[in-house]
Amino acid sequence: MTTSTSQLAAVVAATSDPAAADPDASQVVFSASAVGHDAVASTVTLGQYTIEVDEPPTLGGDNTAPNPVEYYLGSLLSCQVVTWRYWAEKLGITIDEITGRAEGDLDVRGFFGLDDSVRPGFKEVRVVITVTGPETEERYRELHQTVEKHCPVLDLTTNVTPVQSTLEVK
Repeated sequence: MTTSTSQLAAVVAATSDPAAADPDASQVVFSASAVGHDAVASTVTLGQYTIEVDEPPTLGGDNTAPNPVEYYLGSLLSCQVVTWRYWAEKLGITIDEITGRAEGDLDVRGFFGLDDSVRPGFKEVRVVITVTGPETEERYRELHQTVEKHCPVLDLTTNVTPVQSTLEVK
C-alpha cells in the first residue's frame, strides 16, 4: 500500500466514525483571491498555491494560461477522480486506473451581451470517466451512481448554490 493509498484509507476510516458526522465539526471553509493584470488575465491564490488565468485572443486575452471555464472543466474532472477514489476505497471497489475527459458548449453571445436570452455559461457539459480494474461492470456502475451523488464540484453545477457578491470601492 502506498503512502497516498494509506492516507486515503485513513480518511475513509476517520469519516466512517459516527462522531465525524457531527455537523458542527464537519464545516470547512475554502477560499481564493485574485488580482487582475494585463487585459483580462489574473493571478489567483488558492491557499498556498498560485495559478494564472487568461483568455484566448478571441476573448480579449493573450492565451498565456487556461481560461476560467477550462479551469472549471479541470476542477470538475479532478473532483470526479477524488470522489471516485474516495468512494472506491469506502466501498471496497478496486480501481487500477481512472481517467476522465470533459467538454462544454458555450455560446459567447451571452458573455458579450449580444443576446440576453443566451446564458453566459455552458449550455451542456459532457464528462466521460474511464476506469479499469478487476471489478464487474455492475460494481463500477454502482460506484458511478455513488460518485454522481457525492461529487462537490458536480453538485455546484447541478444545483443552485447561493452566492453573495459584495462590491467594495476604495
